[in-house]
Amino acid sequence: MSHADDNAGTRRDFLYYATAGAGVVATGAAVWPLVNQMNPSADVQALSSIFVDISGVAVGTQLTVNFLGKPVFIRRRTAEEIEAARAVPLDDLIDQSSENPNKPNTDASDENRALDETGEWLVMTGVCTHLGCVPLGNGSGDFGGWFCPCHGSHYDTSGRIRRGPAPENLYIPVVSFVDETTIQLG
Repeated sequence: MSHADDNAGTRRDFLYYATAGAGVVATGAAVWPLVNQMNPSADVQALSSIFVDISGVAVGTQLTVNFLGKPVFIRRRTAEEIEAARAVPLDDLIDQSSENPNKPNTDASDENRALDETGEWLVMTGVCTHLGCVPLGNGSGDFGGWFCPCHGSHYDTSGRIRRGPAPENLYIPVVSFVDETTIQLG
């Protein structure tokens, strides 16, 4: 083999590698927009977490906010509501799961559903687990909590289903205190 043949092989190898590299870049440029469209849009990402000022919520009242297209009940419970919720034996509950991602795989005791140690704050997604209606609050229903008039589901002061067709307790969203007057949803 002559020296000219070695150079020809080197040029040929370079052309193969350059063509393959250009093909990879072109394929990546064509595929990236298709993959990127599956990411959540900026408006969805912006709403995936919100901060709520709870300084104006008096004891015994409730604030309702919209989070991810659903109502969220933020209730500052009275001592009587907390006592009533904590006095319920777990055997009396239809759904014995806390439905609380902040305390996963826990039972439905009031301590596992309340936001704070004292049980004063209860934050729940305000959507009936039967057919997605919005229950009435402020002591409604037979157990002093929430009542869904559409089909008659009764929830207690901890948002646990006690009577009616709803199969599960009202869900607790991912929530935490940022400071004494602000909570973060999401």
